Amino acid sequence: MLRKLLTPVLYAFAAALLAAVGYWNINPDSFSERPARPGSENAIDFYVVNATTVQYQADGKLHYQMTSDKLEHIKSSDITLLTSPFLHLYRGTELPWKVSSERAEVAPAGEQVELIDSVRVERTDAKGRPTILTTSRLTVIPDKEYAQTEQAVRIVAANGVTTAQGMKAYLNDGRMLLLSNVRGQHEVR
Repeated sequence: MLRKLLTPVLYAFAAALLAAVGYWNINPDSFSERPARPGSENAIDFYVVNATTVQYQADGKLHYQMTSDKLEHIKSSDITLLTSPFLHLYRGTELPWKVSSERAEVAPAGEQVELIDSVRVERTDAKGRPTILTTSRLTVIPDKEYAQTEQAVRIVAANGVTTAQGMKAYLNDGRMLLLSNVRGQHEVR
């Protein structure tokens, strides 16, 4: 008699166990998720309008101040897109480098910055002499204080104008290599 009662209870228990396993495998939450849409790999997960970023050095001196009309972050690639970025790069000095472009793309963790269209880098030295570099595209690697381009470059300084195709700039050393088709027009004072 005990066996007759135990058999249906075991079957009921086994059925309940199977139902529970089936329930957990189906997971009702999966029904509420929206299927991925084509093109969603470039989905913007956040944006900022009229963004301003300020960073200081360890000694408390201003390192840089950056503004941008719009900042958009792409979730899948962790790339940040900037519209009309403008950077005052002080690097602890009184006289900043002013860097601007129409657009920019910042790689994950800021490892690389690609300045795109109407790139302008300018600085006025302690004697009031301006230096202006213009190009259509400039890649900057901030941690290495290095910048490069394969595009045409124009440098206007107090003593003349230099043009070239391509450039490598080592910011720490204050050294710049112009790669090809270098032309210069300089005034002797």
